[in-house]
Amino acid sequence: MTGIGILGESNSGKTACLVSLYLLVSNGLLEGWTFANSASLTGFEDIARAARAWNDGHPPDQITLHTEMADDRQPGLLHLRLKRKSDSRRVDITLPDLPGEWTEALVKSSRSDRLEFMRSAETVWLVVDGKALRELSTRQGAITRLGELLGRLEWMTKECPPKVLVVVTHRDKGELGQSIRDRLGAEIAKRALRAEIVEIAPVAEDETICKSGFGIEALLDASVGAASEAPEFWASTTPTEGSRAYLGYRSDR
Repeated sequence: MTGIGILGESNSGKTACLVSLYLLVSNGLLEGWTFANSASLTGFEDIARAARAWNDGHPPDQITLHTEMADDRQPGLLHLRLKRKSDSRRVDITLPDLPGEWTEALVKSSRSDRLEFMRSAETVWLVVDGKALRELSTRQGAITRLGELLGRLEWMTKECPPKVLVVVTHRDKGELGQSIRDRLGAEIAKRALRAEIVEIAPVAEDETICKSGFGIEALLDASVGAASEAPEFWASTTPTEGSRAYLGYRSDR
């Protein structure tokens, strides 16, 4: 079981990531993976319902609804079992669908009691609103808050640090400029936890730049890890002249 933690402010695109992953898998559009099973299909259908309501071929104004928890203390977890085509490995992953207020409370007041499960996550996604990074007026605030969130996560997981992926949404607005990437990298470098930046577009408004679901497969691959090379079943070795190898005995007769 691979546990993936997901943190991010309200409207950053956390639920959109989950919906995009689910729709790609369920429609066989995730090239390197196939669907194997899920213990939470109802949960996925609930969050994907809005994405299915298109009007005259046009997507709705809001693909996902704001996440609200029935229990303000317990996380909502989703499950997927996927099969990787490259090595036929079956991977069980769990993903939380959490309201952004939980992340905001963690940053502002260090409230982490509801996020204890994050300590056992192998990978954590820190979802950042790509629009906020591209706007000059909101850029520095978004970068600063990301650094604070990374610091909180570092404190929470100091006993067993996870792999961290900074997931920047709205790739359909264009690739992040190098100067923005450099500023993100400088903020990340202030912390002990290392993080990799992944750009995605769960739902693309302009598909001339990239299609909906862009980067989701790369995000999944980075979260689960690369496929290991299969060992050679029967290694071929050349007998050394004069050796007493059993298979080479009397081979010249």
